[in-house]
Amino acid sequence: MNVSADQTTTGSALIAASGILPERVIQAMFAAQEISAAQPPVKGQIQPASLDLRLGTFAYRVRASFLPGPDIKVADRLEQLKLHTIDLQDGAVLETGCVYIVPLQESLALRPDISATANPKSSTGRLDVFTRVITDNGQAFDTIPAGYTGPLYAEISPLTFPILVRSGSRLSQVRFRRGQSLIPDADLQGIHKSETLMSGGNERIGGGVQLSIDLEGEGPGSLIGYRAKHHSGLIDVDLVGAQDPLDFWEPIYRRHNAELILDPDAFYILVSQEAVHVPPDYAAEMVPFDPLVGEFRVHYAGFFDPGFGHVGAGGVGSRAVLEVRSHDVPFIVEHGQTIGRLVYEHMAERPATLYGEGIGSNYQGQALKLSKHFKASA
Repeated sequence: MNVSADQTTTGSALIAASGILPERVIQAMFAAQEISAAQPPVKGQIQPASLDLRLGTFAYRVRASFLPGPDIKVADRLEQLKLHTIDLQDGAVLETGCVYIVPLQESLALRPDISATANPKSSTGRLDVFTRVITDNGQAFDTIPAGYTGPLYAEISPLTFPILVRSGSRLSQVRFRRGQSLIPDADLQGIHKSETLMSGGNERIGGGVQLSIDLEGEGPGSLIGYRAKHHSGLIDVDLVGAQDPLDFWEPIYRRHNAELILDPDAFYILVSQEAVHVPPDYAAEMVPFDPLVGEFRVHYAGFFDPGFGHVGAGGVGSRAVLEVRSHDVPFIVEHGQTIGRLVYEHMAERPATLYGEGIGSNYQGQALKLSKHFKASA
């Protein structure tokens, strides 16, 4: 990459190409104070193509979710909507059915050509914790416009399990991009031919790589998914491998007809038929499939970093775990039914470290898998 003489050696000025910004540039953005925080980033916080966001010291229980809208600061809306303030420094329980707003430790001063999007971390989505990022003057959740300068806030609403969080807990992540980075289907076809973006299952491209549901497993009676139990215990979001899965989840086994009725008040962990691959020069994001195909959706979007499912980074093609809810009415899903899709974006440059290369990646080479908070065997 050629760097012109008038470019500085810090921040996103080093990137001339469009695309998703890699970990090297995110680190430089901290040095250039394009990303600011009272504490420097901790180990594992900067991923190959994203940054984990840390909770601040206080949470505010609010009456309802909100977007501030043009020319309105989140702090001003909080003054109108907050019910009480919760100190997170020693840890606090966030209850189901409640909405909380938490100022994040990180704030931004983005360049005019850099924008960002946020998503729940994979482990957050698998706990059925609904979380999204809000900005001052924001008109859309999880969307940070180019040139934004100001604080970031997390809206958090646990839907199934109460959670224990503390200052520094990381529930959300943000991805920075310069210019247009989305890869159209015609180009994806060529990339799939050379890089094998998916294998097994239906292997279809349309609006991205389409993902279908696996309800056959390894044969009759095999495990195909989990249904969350209601009225279960507390989950500490910072403890890995601490919980017995059977205290929180009901295993679902294959029936002879390889179909499943989704209950509208239930949350499911299922898995794709297809093993997916994110090559080193690309990043991907899971988005819901067209809701017109059925009254269900993949409940949370999610980032897939460069190297996910990549053989050179310890993967052999990794399945996509699906967090699924039905809307309003019970709905039958069948084996092989399309349920989500991965859209791909190109990186502005290849990251130095890929997902799974000794950086605490929890889901490389995964099949059906609960979040990292649970013991490995049910």
